[in-house]
Amino acid sequence: MKRDHEVIVIGGGAAGLAAAVALGRSCRSVLVIDSGEPRNAPANGIHNFLSLEGVAPGDLLKAGRAEVEQYGGEIRAGRAIGAEQLTEGFAVTLEDGDRVTGRRLVVTTGLVDELPDVEGLRERWGRDVLHCPYCHGWEVRGQAIAVLGVGTGSVHQALLFSQLTDDLTLVTHTFVPDVESRRLLAAAGVTVVDGRVQSVEVEDDAVTGLRLDDGRMVPATAITVATYMRARSGVLTSLGIETVPHPSGMGEHVVVDEMRQTSVPGVYAAGNVTDLSAQVMGAAAAGTMAGALANLDLVMSDTREKVVA
Repeated sequence: MKRDHEVIVIGGGAAGLAAAVALGRSCRSVLVIDSGEPRNAPANGIHNFLSLEGVAPGDLLKAGRAEVEQYGGEIRAGRAIGAEQLTEGFAVTLEDGDRVTGRRLVVTTGLVDELPDVEGLRERWGRDVLHCPYCHGWEVRGQAIAVLGVGTGSVHQALLFSQLTDDLTLVTHTFVPDVESRRLLAAAGVTVVDGRVQSVEVEDDAVTGLRLDDGRMVPATAITVATYMRARSGVLTSLGIETVPHPSGMGEHVVVDEMRQTSVPGVYAAGNVTDLSAQVMGAAAAGTMAGALANLDLVMSDTREKVVA
């Protein structure tokens, strides 16, 4: 049965584009559907990506799209809102009502960071409100950093950022550290301030600190917060593939097997949708593997058909 494409990749971030390049280099007909909402869009640069240190997120994606097209792949701007399993392959429905079909799916839709409901926090996200010491820590080294407490992950976050500055304060907000956590924080030189945060204070387009609901001010030029990371899983859910809580408690993700395949044969997933902690380079590597394994699946399926014939 003829399909529009051999493989449809849903999600045009680093993982999706890497998967498409691997498939294109294997002479596969591949379509990338991209809603244009990368998680790291607010960031000034991508870090820990070997040989591309500090590259702007948009520039990386632009180069990736060109590479996909170089190998015959197609990039389509749009949002996939659902998919269904056919007798052979899958049909994907787009928000504009169009429908495309493919023999295999690779889903790389990423995740959404859910932030605490604190005035001004979302507006500074990815600039001077941060979450990852490896992604952004070097850029705020030596500064006054405040950790917005939301759970046990905030303790780990504070300990990691304590390597980077001697001026670090954890504001408990909705989290009450236990005795052992307070001992660890004290040993790392982290000041703990008990209180609930009302707002992120900004002056001249720069963070100046956290305002507590009792009026106190915790000075800081950078804020770090552990988000709740929720996989963008709408397309997968439409196929009966559900997200599950991550063992770390930091969010919800989609489980895949060692072949990067979901619970539905022929549907692969890679990047943050399945690995919440993956940085851009790790997501790209996982996408390359997912594309290669989808290609292997097609090779084996086609070869077995020839043997039977």
